[in-house]
Amino acid sequence: MSHTPPEPLDLLLLPTWLVPVEPAGVVLKNHALGIRDGRIALIAPREEIVHYTAKETLDLSGMLLTPGLVNAHGHAAMTLFRGLADDLPLMTWLREHIWPAEKKWVDEHFVRAGTDLAIAEQLQNGISCFSDMYFFPEIVSELVHKHGVRAQIAVTVFDGETPGSRGAEEALRKAVALFDDLKHHPRLSIAFGPHAPYSISDGNLESIRTLAAEMDAGIHMHVHETAYEVQEAIRTQRERPLARLARLQLLGPRFQAVHMTQVNDEDMALLVEHNCSVIHCPESNLKLASGFCPVERLWEAGVNVAIGTDGAASNNNLDLLGETRTAALLAKAVAGSATALDAHRALRMATLNGARALGLEDHTGSLEIGKFADMAAFDLSRLAQQPVYDPVSQLIYSGGRDCVRHVWVGGKQLLKDRQLVRMDEQRIIATAQEWGAKIGAKR
Repeated sequence: MSHTPPEPLDLLLLPTWLVPVEPAGVVLKNHALGIRDGRIALIAPREEIVHYTAKETLDLSGMLLTPGLVNAHGHAAMTLFRGLADDLPLMTWLREHIWPAEKKWVDEHFVRAGTDLAIAEQLQNGISCFSDMYFFPEIVSELVHKHGVRAQIAVTVFDGETPGSRGAEEALRKAVALFDDLKHHPRLSIAFGPHAPYSISDGNLESIRTLAAEMDAGIHMHVHETAYEVQEAIRTQRERPLARLARLQLLGPRFQAVHMTQVNDEDMALLVEHNCSVIHCPESNLKLASGFCPVERLWEAGVNVAIGTDGAASNNNLDLLGETRTAALLAKAVAGSATALDAHRALRMATLNGARALGLEDHTGSLEIGKFADMAAFDLSRLAQQPVYDPVSQLIYSGGRDCVRHVWVGGKQLLKDRQLVRMDEQRIIATAQEWGAKIGAKR
């Protein structure tokens, strides 16, 4: 009895190790992954793929293939402010340096140049999907579409005027229009980005709640970033910021609480009850001395914890792999336990948990049949990663962003042998240097 050979694959990858992330803790050795029409069509031991043909086969010897990393929080265009105002506490940094610089410099040209720089840097760091919370979201969406990456664009909302919007009402109109334009886009989703509880009124938050419910859109917000924020809310409003958001009915499965360095039992109960996601930005929090997110306690309570770099203005890089290492080490110190946030859970936080936080877990975040082929290949063959007992441990604890060799999004290769496939690296660097000279000269 003859068997019809399977339809040819577009691409067949042969890594030494493959970590699907789901199921958890699994490392597959000497397996193959096949892609067809931008999605994962095959994951099997190499000896079982003899009947398959592929238009292209790529040998990834010495490499670990994982889902592409998901940077669940950042401000892409702020990469042009990298190093502008270092070593300052959050509110001094914002009020005396960043907000005045934004008022002076941020326009469509700034956002275009800064976002190009951020997308290029993230691809070189193994990031296939990112969340952006900044101004001129229509420019960001244009660039995400052009460069082939995946993104959630959280339209920033303040009570007052911001670059590109005269106030919250105009920002919300833009968000709704962009949502309608992009609702069928395969790589773009739109969320609401109210900046923080202290910068937006109850009325505007209620408008966001109504619109987000109608559109089934995410709400992405800085919450409990510092002890000062929480103390001021208690002093002026007599309730904690998260309790206020619960009272206004903003919390839910699509709510993305960024930072959460201050978490008491009441906060924990609200996060669990409403099935919110927390997005942890350890290096930005450390650099601004904002506090420590209790990652292990959140994880044990069943809260989905993802990871973000924050903006390069407060980090100062978009290195999610380095961020994940910091998160794993910090979680152990905060929990007082060496078993807290082990390497496999840390990788899950940087992939599938990030996708879940952004509402994209059905599409990306793990290597499973039918999902989009969003993947990163890490080279573990070099001196500093030897010997390899557990490739995930080596990646998290002794790997670095220089281990990233290839990145694919939706089956399309965007980074090949550390070279950007669709972006001009030298032009991006030159443009960033021009902006740096201009901003630096006027300080």
